Amino acid sequence: MRKRVSYRIAMGIAWFAALLILWINLAVGIIGEPDDPANLMYFAVLAVGLGGAVIARLRPGGMARVLVVMALAQVLVGAVTLSTGMGFPPTPPLTYLVLNLVLIAFWIGAAKLFQHAARE
Repeated sequence: MRKRVSYRIAMGIAWFAALLILWINLAVGIIGEPDDPANLMYFAVLAVGLGGAVIARLRPGGMARVLVVMALAQVLVGAVTLSTGMGFPPTPPLTYLVLNLVLIAFWIGAAKLFQHAARE
């Protein structure tokens, strides 16, 4: 029973974070303007998750690893954005930093819950 709850919460967190990326990116754009091609980096993080979920067949152990890879991809997106100054000045660098840290926390939190579900 606890396995099922951990799995469902993890899946909910992962979906929430993915929808948050989609919503912000499509509405106003995360990096600079909505039509800035640099925003595609955030879709790459989602593509990693989608491809990984297919490969892991949504099994909790595999999903835990997929979400860790997504967190690493998110770190890479944040590092590239901040180091190159993409989207600045419309969006201040602190905004990217905070958003990326929040998304990384979602990915890692969901990974921990999937890991918990896999152990049970």
